[in-house]
Amino acid sequence: MTRLDRPESLAKIRDRQTPWDIAVIGGGATGVAVALDAASRGLDVVLLERFDFGSGTSSRSTKLVHGGVRYLKQGNVTLVRDALRERSLLLENAPHLVHDQTFLIPCRNLWQWMFYGVGLKVYDLLATRNRFGRSQRISVRRALELSPALRKECLRGAVLYHDGQFDDARLLIDMARTAAQHGATLANHMACTGFIKDTQGLVGGVVATDDESGQRFEIAAKTVVNAAGPFCDAVRLLDDAACQPMVAASQGIHLVLPKELYPGETAMIVPKTSDGRVIFFVPWHDHILVGTTDTAIPDAVAEPSPQPQEIQFLLETAAEYLSRPPTIHDVLSIFTGIRPLVKGDKSSRTASLSRDHVIRLSTSKLITITGGKWTTVRKMAEDCVDKAIQTGNLSATPCVTESLRMDGPDQSAIDRLEQDDPALAQPVHPALDMRRSQVIWTVRNEMARTVEDVLARRTRTLFLNARLALDAAPAVAEILSNELGTDSAWREEQVAAFEAVAQHYLPA
Repeated sequence: MTRLDRPESLAKIRDRQTPWDIAVIGGGATGVAVALDAASRGLDVVLLERFDFGSGTSSRSTKLVHGGVRYLKQGNVTLVRDALRERSLLLENAPHLVHDQTFLIPCRNLWQWMFYGVGLKVYDLLATRNRFGRSQRISVRRALELSPALRKECLRGAVLYHDGQFDDARLLIDMARTAAQHGATLANHMACTGFIKDTQGLVGGVVATDDESGQRFEIAAKTVVNAAGPFCDAVRLLDDAACQPMVAASQGIHLVLPKELYPGETAMIVPKTSDGRVIFFVPWHDHILVGTTDTAIPDAVAEPSPQPQEIQFLLETAAEYLSRPPTIHDVLSIFTGIRPLVKGDKSSRTASLSRDHVIRLSTSKLITITGGKWTTVRKMAEDCVDKAIQTGNLSATPCVTESLRMDGPDQSAIDRLEQDDPALAQPVHPALDMRRSQVIWTVRNEMARTVEDVLARRTRTLFLNARLALDAAPAVAEILSNELGTDSAWREEQVAAFEAVAQHYLPA
């Protein structure tokens, strides 16, 4: 598979003599999916990400590929049906990262047992091209066999159903590498700072600045897609200072707990909590994720922090269902993501705002896509590229992403690194299974440029155990520095920058 090579990407951007077909702003799930769709249709596409691929919302999900059980309860059958179809496509196209996950819904009374049982049968019926298991009602005894940490007194029965689970950041990197394989040019740590416009005020490209060198680029493009997620309004303001916001920002947090607090491989969903949301207990990388919350915030920020009441809410909810209630001292990491919820009504509750995606064309021909969710990102990208083709009068082949496979890291190549230098087989930290060879691989093949890139997204160390990640940071900085040819001052700056980021993940 083609490498993600940042110097090579910058050279292509610098040397380009003709306009790109599409310039994409934003390297999260939506932006990378747009680049992948466009490149696989034969279009010339360049993608710019101001931080790192997936550094925002796209690496901070509940790690589920799902139709959305609660959307079915809300009556949004179309969203659920489409998401279930996309769920199956993701399983087919990325089987190394997406797998069938069993979920248990604890029922407190006979009415819930019947209600959720019937609802999940509808969920099964809406699934097309289904390769996932089917739902069933089970007894208290069977529920405790599957989830032995559950409090028996909160059970009068349970319902099992199936959805998908994945590693969001890893899938995103694989998508980016697949896009590059099809000819896309991608660059992280490259901020869009403005637009190129013609005499009629139509967008004809972007102005960008390389975060590493400070170099300024003017990148001509026939169409420009704003896929900046929660930050799409900030990009729209660069185009039109008088534009009205499209997005209402909401944040959700996840607590990461040791596996022994909820052993077994069956996930659990609490279908109704005091704030009206569902809460998931999800096994992930030999840990347990508990989340998420739904808290309206005034503005999206690059590194959001969990609010004390969010942490308390999740701990209290977990205590209602687990035989050994978790405390803040059990929490290994807390990660916070921001949802780009599309404004569409006058409700102050973000839980009621649209999860559907929206594509909007400005008077200057800037295309903005926002909303949606991870599961439906392939279809979102298809719709967006269709719009770009129409807007820019581009020549392209039909969409092929329904059957486009994603490949993971080349383990044999990593093994060869260790064969050439046995010292690279050593772990970065005694308590981690991350080896030095893996860090070098991410630099050479996955455009990892910072300690955070490695510990947060190329590996998931920061998300799983923030204190361990802090301990590993100096060793990772040293490996990166040797690969990138930087000095001791750079290493110190990197460790300090990572320590600042990690504060947002550390439990109090």
